[in-house]
Amino acid sequence: MTTEIMNTERLYSIYQQHPTLTTDSRNCPEGSIFFALKGATFDGNLFAVQALEKGCAFAVVDNPEVAKQNERLILVPDVLKALQELAAYHRKEWGGPVLQITGTNGKTTTKELIAAVLSEGKQVLYTEGNLNNHIGVPLTLLRIKPEHDIAVIETGANHPGEIADLCRIVQTDFGLITNVGRAHLEGFGSFEGVKQTKGELYDDLHNRGKRIFLNAFDDDLLQMAEERGFVLRKDALPYVEGRVSGVTPFVEMQWRAGVDEAWHTVKTHLIGAYNISNLRAAATIGLYFGIAPEQIDHALAAYKPSNSRSELREVGSNRLIVDAYNANPSSMAAALTNFAFIEGAHKMVILGDMRELGAESQKEHKRIIEQLEEMELERIWLVGEEFAKGLTPDFSKGEGAMSTIRTFKDVEEVKAALKEEPIADSTILIKGSNGMKLYQLSDN
Repeated sequence: MTTEIMNTERLYSIYQQHPTLTTDSRNCPEGSIFFALKGATFDGNLFAVQALEKGCAFAVVDNPEVAKQNERLILVPDVLKALQELAAYHRKEWGGPVLQITGTNGKTTTKELIAAVLSEGKQVLYTEGNLNNHIGVPLTLLRIKPEHDIAVIETGANHPGEIADLCRIVQTDFGLITNVGRAHLEGFGSFEGVKQTKGELYDDLHNRGKRIFLNAFDDDLLQMAEERGFVLRKDALPYVEGRVSGVTPFVEMQWRAGVDEAWHTVKTHLIGAYNISNLRAAATIGLYFGIAPEQIDHALAAYKPSNSRSELREVGSNRLIVDAYNANPSSMAAALTNFAFIEGAHKMVILGDMRELGAESQKEHKRIIEQLEEMELERIWLVGEEFAKGLTPDFSKGEGAMSTIRTFKDVEEVKAALKEEPIADSTILIKGSNGMKLYQLSDN
């Protein structure tokens, strides 16, 4: 049996008949297409025939010897590139407006807020969870259906050039950078590397004559936009002001679309005053796409975060603020600043290491410890070797209540300590990089 390499146009005609895709041979919906991706420890080609047997109509492979085994095996030069090119082709064929989001902190929350607001009046396709990488983005684009009015696509990066690569797939009409902070420094090399990589979204939009939504209160973003030739014009797009009117610990926001407009008050389910910029972004984009202010209020008030992103949980007699999905120096500092303003008895923090900081790691962890020195906390539990390195013998509280300061190797040691020394009647902030698995503590 001879095999012929299939091009994107022909593959697209098959996709139109079988628009459900899978990259997992254990999950093969009837009539779907299996993309045999390869990784460091696996080769999807080896499971392509099995995927057909489990219900897939076709499987896309890049191993010619595998492709000879069944006429429903589609040969391409590279499965990942074929997936990405198929997504870009589909995005062009669909032709509707796309908003692309990136940033150091808050991009997933902002994406979900924007999707909630736009859903008040439109059919919205948006990124599920954090499927924001070179695989997740094309899979998301390929979920767009003719009935969708707009797509909201989240894009993430750990290394220079990754946002630019995703821009070539997404071909967005609008862009939003939530912020730039000191994260993934191991991959980016420096804070300037972070700004350069996130700024690849601005580069793409400027080169193609498209628009950005800009937080005019963020000096870094203003500079990045101006360096690329964007001009801030408050009359060009809805200009939304926002301010915190209360923290209970949920944020209450007042916002208005211009100095002559009435203020709107929204009681949210978000914890952290730093979410004001995310809320403002959602309101701004909602107004631009014709969502009424009252509908925006409804969407922002109804949205509830999940997946350990600044969630408030009542566990026994304790009140937990669980923000353990991710952590970097800027988000950790913001979470602690916000926690300082939250009223609560017997306040405690359980903080896990911030990962992927490279040579800057020890310095950044020490900065967080210095911030802790200024806070009134009954207990400080630090998890991971990076925090342990930064904790010097002379660490002490200033004026105020004495703290119990403990270090732990990992989350399992914390669990054991909680069994031996149960915590009760406390307000507890739990935050750390996802790999530290501190989200497991909310069940203890």
